[in-house]
Amino acid sequence: MIHISYLTKEMLQKGGANQIEKICIVNTKIKLFFLIMQQQDSDSDHKQLELQTNSTKFHVLVGLTGSVAALKAPLLVTQLLEIPGVDVRVVTTDHATHFYDISEVPVCVYRDKDEWEIWTKRSDPVLHIELRRWADLLVIAPLDANTLGKIASGICDNLLTCVVRAWDTSRPLLFCPAMNTAMWNHPVTAQQVATLKGFGYVEIPCIAKKLVCGEEGKGAMAEVSTIVETIKQYIQTSPPE
Repeated sequence: MIHISYLTKEMLQKGGANQIEKICIVNTKIKLFFLIMQQQDSDSDHKQLELQTNSTKFHVLVGLTGSVAALKAPLLVTQLLEIPGVDVRVVTTDHATHFYDISEVPVCVYRDKDEWEIWTKRSDPVLHIELRRWADLLVIAPLDANTLGKIASGICDNLLTCVVRAWDTSRPLLFCPAMNTAMWNHPVTAQQVATLKGFGYVEIPCIAKKLVCGEEGKGAMAEVSTIVETIKQYIQTSPPE
């Protein structure tokens, strides 16, 4: 950095104010250069979007919520990637991460914090909108009771529910309920599932089995194989845009 105070006396002796003005301009440009470099370094720390919309692949966005069935996320994503011509990304709620290891998911996983880290100024992309544009199909597997209620009520207080609220309803949205049997049997559950169906969303019904909590009954997420086969049907009938 050039320090004006050391040069002022010499510049006045050799040529006066014009020389000092030139030095000031150079000094300002150098400061701006370093500010820009610092901003670029900061930006590079953020997670890259990795959402190319000009791809010929079919884009599947997997939503994960806070059900124990989220532990099947690595298996679900791996099996989806085995489908020819399919690309996958994941949006997870923070509660869902209690049940699986993100490092075991072989694609980019987006969390709530990424929404805020990526957006710092008006010209920056809005993550939930970019994800909505990228995806040809959204499957929420598992869909827990809490998020079911949020979506049915139009609440969008995290990254996943914001994607759902902004979703293009001309594209398929599949949901796979997963909850305790008592929660599934509550009268409000049927109302909320019916509301989602009324939006045009497609239910992949839960199944009856012995749950992790030890109870037996309906409420377990559909088998991964069932979810993958259902998605395959949409891939065959809905080519990527």
